[in-house]
Amino acid sequence: MIYKSFRLKIVARILLLAASLFLLFVLIDRTTLYATTTFMAIFIAYQVFSLIRYVERTNLELSRFLRSIRYSDFSQSFSSRGRGSSFDELNAAFTEVVEEFQKARAEKEEHVQYFQTVVQHVGVGLIAFTPEGEIKLLNTAAKRLLQVDQLTNLELLRTRAGDLVDTLRSLKSGDRAIVKAELHDEQLQLIVYAKEMKLRDEHLTLIAIQNIRTELDEKEIEAWQKLIRVLTHEIMNSITPISSLASTVNDMLKPGPSNGELQRMLTSETVDDIRSAVETIEKRSQGLLHFVEAYRKLMRSPSPKFQIVRVADLFGRVEQLMRHHFSEGKIAFSAEIEPESLEVTADPELIEQVLINLLLNAVEATQGQNKAAIGLSGRMGNQGRVLLEVSDNGPGIPKEVQDRIFVPLFTTKPSGSGIGLSLSRQIMRLHRGTIYVNSDSGKRTTFVLRF
Repeated sequence: MIYKSFRLKIVARILLLAASLFLLFVLIDRTTLYATTTFMAIFIAYQVFSLIRYVERTNLELSRFLRSIRYSDFSQSFSSRGRGSSFDELNAAFTEVVEEFQKARAEKEEHVQYFQTVVQHVGVGLIAFTPEGEIKLLNTAAKRLLQVDQLTNLELLRTRAGDLVDTLRSLKSGDRAIVKAELHDEQLQLIVYAKEMKLRDEHLTLIAIQNIRTELDEKEIEAWQKLIRVLTHEIMNSITPISSLASTVNDMLKPGPSNGELQRMLTSETVDDIRSAVETIEKRSQGLLHFVEAYRKLMRSPSPKFQIVRVADLFGRVEQLMRHHFSEGKIAFSAEIEPESLEVTADPELIEQVLINLLLNAVEATQGQNKAAIGLSGRMGNQGRVLLEVSDNGPGIPKEVQDRIFVPLFTTKPSGSGIGLSLSRQIMRLHRGTIYVNSDSGKRTTFVLRF
């Protein structure tokens, strides 16, 4: 019979045990039924064991409950199994606590998954590492920026970007720095922020890293365009009337029936001096007007007419146009394309203009060079982007000048205008690409167009 009360069950078990003990003593004292006496003794031992187990079942349930909390095992269930209302309440409380813990754990896992999704999909690269350089966090943006699939230690980047590693290790909490780095055919200008933190007795440095080269280039180009627009406007307003007046005076000084009285008033020597001065003013005014008009091209870059172009066809047309310059300068020219079927989506006329400008610069750079050589190559970069390269074995570009060669008005040539490379960068910007230079002084210079 199953009792519904724990107390009644305990009383019943004790009474049964007492009766069994009394019967055992009777059998021992008054009979010789040894088998029955032995059976009764075993039965009493079983009752004692069963009573102890029954009483300790609550402790076992409590122990099981605490272990389920400790090990986050919320698959456990608790039931009173007919031991009374007090046990019903206890097991109900156990079940409620387990359900709350289960709910809290589910919410925590949802939050963790949410933040992991945010961290992996945010556009800013995030890197967390220990003082030993061990990487604890590397999100998708950081992998894309550093061009790695996995990174276990910061020192693994040293061979490719030693300056970046040194900067990241030296940053303190709240510091900010701008670092230039070159990774797999791409020049980066990185801005990094650092924040130190402690997680489970472990010190970590969290780095936010972002490439701002494109934004800086765009802002720089916009600033130069505004400046050039103002300068050209003011220069045109000043030079145009000067050029016009100089032309008028020059016409007045020319021999003719309408200028006879003026010719008689002035000696021939005076007229020649005035005419020479006026011609000089007119010539320089026209030169300044042409100079200003050339810079206006930077503001009037045509919109690209995109089409799919075979790089081999592009190189073929450029080589044909430049063949005379190569032969005249005794320059060995080579062109390489890998794969031969390489194609690029671009405006062929604008890109030809950029390549011709770079090749003309290379021809000038190799003048007087022993065994002058110029190379043109096209290939697929590590990130699946097309790279076109123009290289020469000229004297190279000094390190301190390389950052300024794309700036309008800046030139290293005595007769240069500082337009060509600025216009080339503007054209590549319209193609959503970049142009940059790698140069070893005295060895080689390579301009890279990255689409």
